Amino acid sequence: MGKTNSPRITRLSWGRLEVEGRDAPYKDAKLFPGGSREWNWNETGTQHSPGIQPADVEDLLEHGATVVVLSQGMYGQLQVRPQTLAMLEERGVAAHVLRTEEAVRLYNALTETERVGGLFHTTC
Repeated sequence: MGKTNSPRITRLSWGRLEVEGRDAPYKDAKLFPGGSREWNWNETGTQHSPGIQPADVEDLLEHGATVVVLSQGMYGQLQVRPQTLAMLEERGVAAHVLRTEEAVRLYNALTETERVGGLFHTTC
């Protein structure tokens, strides 16, 4: 797999996500095979409700993710639009929707065997 491995999350706390290979922590992040970047909700107009949009996960797919982990925040406040899950299903991409702590555990486990991408929200 080489360079296409997804970066592991090394530490999670409220409002802070530390990712291997990156010095500065993220508040919200997109992780994918080969790298990561800040997840800026303003780029797509994402809000807690109705939640994660197809445009938010497009980046992950463009980087080759075949499995996607979508975190809903520490208390599950971030929703996922039905269209987002439908789009992933249409493309044959497995999707897991979990609260952030469980999402981080699953994502890190999947980095061992899958081309995994994830959206991580570190508050609410």
